[in-house]
Amino acid sequence: MRAIILAGGKGTRLRPYTTLIPKPLVPLGGKYSILEIIIMQLSKSGFTHITLAVNHLSNLIMAYFGDGSRLGVKLDYSLEERELSTIGPLTLIEDLPENFLVMNGDILCNLDYRFFFNKHVKTGSQISVSVYNRQVKIDFGVLRYDNNEYLTEFQEKPSYDFDVSMGIYCINRSVIDALPRGTAYGFDNLMVDGLANNRPIAIRPFDGYWLDIGRPDDYEYANENFVELSEKLGIL
Repeated sequence: MRAIILAGGKGTRLRPYTTLIPKPLVPLGGKYSILEIIIMQLSKSGFTHITLAVNHLSNLIMAYFGDGSRLGVKLDYSLEERELSTIGPLTLIEDLPENFLVMNGDILCNLDYRFFFNKHVKTGSQISVSVYNRQVKIDFGVLRYDNNEYLTEFQEKPSYDFDVSMGIYCINRSVIDALPRGTAYGFDNLMVDGLANNRPIAIRPFDGYWLDIGRPDDYEYANENFVELSEKLGIL
């Protein structure tokens, strides 16, 4: 099984932690980097070949991981000369297998990657998206009113549930072959174009543990609770 990890972003939301090092190398619990945890999990799930799509401070990432032998996987790299968003970097990889897993390099979760990949292949899906139910709390009183501008409803600091993309997908190579090579193209473009072209996109709900380390608060929580999280992530 083959996996592509997107590790080329600048991590601007995570500053100042990413001022000198790329976000995927930010340490957790003084023991592992975020990307190291992901690679360990993928290896444990049976992924033997992993490609890192890199750009920002790529030399540091390549020097840290090398050929992947330290982690028991074959590791290679795809270098972007300019930012290509989340799906565009895949067009630069010439040896993509028929089906492969793609994920962001800043995610902590206990998704069964093998099961997710195998279901994608078994069902013949072109695109499979892992989704998570996220609750968003509004820190204000929400008012609704009619056309005459009279109050019709009031909610004090309501919460809303949304199914959001986890940043983990399985894709068939035919989807990438249809895209122009080396052109910026994001996951949002993939979804919108898929709907416009009536392309079936499989949604796979996930109710386990998921944390996107994109903000300082999220990183600080993961770092401070690393021992507890390690048990959930299966890396102890």
